[in-house]
Amino acid sequence: MKRVRIDRWGGQLLQAHARGIGSGISRQAFLQTTRRQASTAAASQTNEETPTFANLPSPSPERAAESAKLAALHSRLSLSNKIPLETLARALIVPSADKNPSFNNANLAFLGSTFINYHVLEFLVCKWPRLPMAVLYEALRAYSGKESLHQVARRWGVEAAAAPGEEVDPGLLQWAPRDADMQSRWGSVRQESAFTDRFKPRRGISSRVVYDNAFGDPVNVEKMSSEEGYKYYQHEAYSSFVQAVVGAVYTHCGQDAARDFVKAHVLARQVDVSTMFEFSLPTRELSMLCAREGFEAPIARLESETGRHSRTPVFIVGIYSGSEKLGEGGGPSLDVARWKASMNALKAWYLYSPGNKVRVPSDMYEPDAKRWTAPHIDIGEVI
Repeated sequence: MKRVRIDRWGGQLLQAHARGIGSGISRQAFLQTTRRQASTAAASQTNEETPTFANLPSPSPERAAESAKLAALHSRLSLSNKIPLETLARALIVPSADKNPSFNNANLAFLGSTFINYHVLEFLVCKWPRLPMAVLYEALRAYSGKESLHQVARRWGVEAAAAPGEEVDPGLLQWAPRDADMQSRWGSVRQESAFTDRFKPRRGISSRVVYDNAFGDPVNVEKMSSEEGYKYYQHEAYSSFVQAVVGAVYTHCGQDAARDFVKAHVLARQVDVSTMFEFSLPTRELSMLCAREGFEAPIARLESETGRHSRTPVFIVGIYSGSEKLGEGGGPSLDVARWKASMNALKAWYLYSPGNKVRVPSDMYEPDAKRWTAPHIDIGEVI
């Protein structure tokens, strides 16, 4: 048996043990590195294969055919089959809910608003050719204003969604109580609009025609409370839907179908224009009107009276121009009766109408239309 030195034997053991530990560590590190690389590659591959979807602000057009509410609304309005459900679903999306002009009703609403205002205005001018401009603006607002079209949409049975989103039924009106800065409006912002909180600037009829919107109102950026703002944007949303429907009918069915739709849903409403007059000096205005038209000066005559010395007297006064009676009014005193008689005489002049079935310029588009005869348009109010 060969003898081995103790110091050499210990060195061999130490060297062998050191090599064993080193090989184990290197193998373990290699395995960990391999696993890490494999997991990283798998994670990157998974991220590349998995697409990310963003929530849409409004329902996709493909869902329009699945909505029962939308089909019922299409049938309720008696719309033509030429108008697809996708277009009607787009008319229900207000720019405040979806700012993409390819999916909201901004373009259709602008087209429909101009078409509605044109037909309403020609109807008013031809039916009441002597209306003052201030009353004409109010009558136009009564037929095609935001509040009126809001009531029209309500009568159609339009329902609004609680909040706009991708999961909303396409048959619901989608809007948000905020300004989308996308609605196209007529009119210019006046320079004095920034100082309306300090004073009320004077606005004449000529400046209202040139600078203000379609209803003669100034285009101002006013600060509204939360309740007023909610009601304002709600009326704007519902009215934009009615305008968008008219624009859709005009786009898919033509001008004649759109005109019939406006007559059936907008012009068929009853509006009392006589309640829109407000006179500050009726006796003076009546005197100037008679002088302009070449009539004799108006004279007030007492027609009848009762209870002059009682607590509730009644006087009936008539306004005459020569032998022709212009108007009549009653009141508790002679002055009040004279004022009411003058106002009734002015209303009788301004509310002159050739009849209920008047011809308008758009009637000339009919194939068998008669020769056009221009209606008599008055030069305007006196004061």
